[in-house]
Amino acid sequence: QKEVVAFLTDTLEDAAIQREKAFANLSEDERRFLFKHARTLAEQFHPRSTDQAKLKLDAEFARLVDEQIDYAALITAAQAVARLGNERFLQHLALTFQQRPPLTQPPPGITGDVLFVQQTRAGLIVIGGAGANTYDLDRRFLLVIDLGGDDTYHGIIAAPGDIEHGISTVIDLAGNDTYTSDPLGLATGRLGIGLLMDLSGDDVYQLDQGSGGTGFAGLGLLFDRQGNDVYMGNRFTQGAAFGGLGLLIDLAGNDRYTSHGFALGFGGPLGIGTVLDRSGNDVYQCGDKYPSALNQQDAPTAKPGDPAFQYLCVGMGAGAGVDGGSKKADSAQLNLAGGLGYLIDLEGQDQYRSGTLAQGAGHYFGVGVMLDLGGDDTHSGGRTSQGAATHYGIGLLLDAQGHDRYAASGAKAILGTASDRSVSLAIDGGTGNDGYDLTGGSGLGDAEGESWSLFADEGGTDRYTGLSGLGRGTPDSLGLFFDLTGDDTYEASSGTAPTSASGRGNERTIRTPGSLFVDR
Repeated sequence: QKEVVAFLTDTLEDAAIQREKAFANLSEDERRFLFKHARTLAEQFHPRSTDQAKLKLDAEFARLVDEQIDYAALITAAQAVARLGNERFLQHLALTFQQRPPLTQPPPGITGDVLFVQQTRAGLIVIGGAGANTYDLDRRFLLVIDLGGDDTYHGIIAAPGDIEHGISTVIDLAGNDTYTSDPLGLATGRLGIGLLMDLSGDDVYQLDQGSGGTGFAGLGLLFDRQGNDVYMGNRFTQGAAFGGLGLLIDLAGNDRYTSHGFALGFGGPLGIGTVLDRSGNDVYQCGDKYPSALNQQDAPTAKPGDPAFQYLCVGMGAGAGVDGGSKKADSAQLNLAGGLGYLIDLEGQDQYRSGTLAQGAGHYFGVGVMLDLGGDDTHSGGRTSQGAATHYGIGLLLDAQGHDRYAASGAKAILGTASDRSVSLAIDGGTGNDGYDLTGGSGLGDAEGESWSLFADEGGTDRYTGLSGLGRGTPDSLGLFFDLTGDDTYEASSGTAPTSASGRGNERTIRTPGSLFVDR
C-alpha cells in the first residue's frame, strides 16, 4: 500500500511541477482573469458578436493563452496524470486495497465505504470501496479512485476548483455510475488539468455548461472505456475548447450524446475540441435551443416546431471563430479566428441529427472535421452542415463505408457546400447504396463567393432527391460533383422524373464556368 500511495503522490507532484511551469509567465491577476473569464466564454460564446467590451475580454483571454502559456509543459502534465489510468496499475491498486477495512469517518461529502484518505499540499487523495458511494466533490479533492459499485457524483468532478488547485482527477473502475456536474465542473481543464476516467458500466453524464471534456486555458479529458452511456449536455460540453484542449473518448457501447450547442467536437479560437467514439451504434444530437439568426432570411414565416425553423448547433465536428462584423463600418472591430473541431466515429450504425453549422463545418477561419469510418449511418442537418463551410471556413465530412442516408432539415447549403471564400469537402466512400434527400435545400458540390467545394460518392446505386446544386459554382468559385460508379437515380422530388431540367443525371458530364458535374 505504501508503494502504491508513493506512486500516486509522486505522479501528481510531477504533474504539478509541469503545470506550474506551463503558467509560470502569468501573473496572479492574469491567472484569476483566465479562470473567471472561462465561465463567461462557456455561457456566452457566439460566432457573431458586436459587443466590443466582451470581444476585448475574449481577445485578451486568447492573447494570454497564445503568448504566455507553455502548452508543451501543460501536455506533459496531462501525460503524467494519465499514467494513473494504466490498467495494470489500477488492477494492482484494487487488489492491494480491497481487503482494507473502511474508515470509520469518511471525509465530509462522501458516503459509503472509504478505504484510504491522505491530505497532500495539492488536495485530498481518496480511495473508495467496491460498494455504492456518493461523492459531493469540490476543490478539496485532488484524486478520487473508486473500486466499484453504482456510484453517484455531484459537484466539481475532475475539474480545478480555483487557481491554486490546478489538477483534479477521478477514476472509477466499475459500476453503473451517475455524474451530475456544476458549471465547468466535469473533466474541465480550466487553467490546469481535469481528467475523468470511467472504465466499466452503463453510465449517465449530466453535463452543465463548460463540462464533459472541455478546455479553457487548460486540458480536459473525459474517458469512458465501455458501457452503454448517456451524455446529456448544456452548451459548450462534450469535447469543446476555447484557448485549450477538450477531449471526450468513448471506446465501446451503444451511446447517446445530446447537447444544446457549441459541443460534441467544437473548437473555438485557439481551441481543439474532439469527440472520439470507437465502436457501438450511437446517436448524436445537437441543436434544439438557440434559434438561428438566418431564420428570418431562410424561413421568415416558420415558427419554433416547424420543420423549416432552424436552431444553431455549432458542433459535431465544427470550428468557429468570432466575427465582429463583415460590413465596412465594422472593419475596426475585433475578430478571432476559429479553432479545430473533430467528431470521429470508427464503427457502428450511427445517427447524426443537428442544427446549423455542424457535422464537419467551418466558420470564420475555423476548421470542422467529421469522420465516420464504418456502418450504415443517417445524417440530418441544417444550414452549413455535413462537410460545409462559410465565411473563410474549412469543412470536411468523410463517411467511409456503409449504406448511408443524408437529409436536409428544411434549409439550403447542406452537404458539400462553401460560401464566402471557404473550402469544403464531402466524401461518401465505399460501394454502399446511399440516399441523398435535399428537397428544399441545396448542396453536393455547391460553391459561391470565391469558394471551392467538392462532393464525391465513390460507388453504389445511389438516389439523389432535390437537384439544387450538384456540382454548381458561381463563375468566381469552383463547385465539383463526382459520382464515380453505379446506376443512380436523380429526381427533383420524390417520385418525379429521373432527371432535372438542368440535365443532371446518370452517366452525364456537365461543364459550365465554375461548375463541373460528373456521373460515371
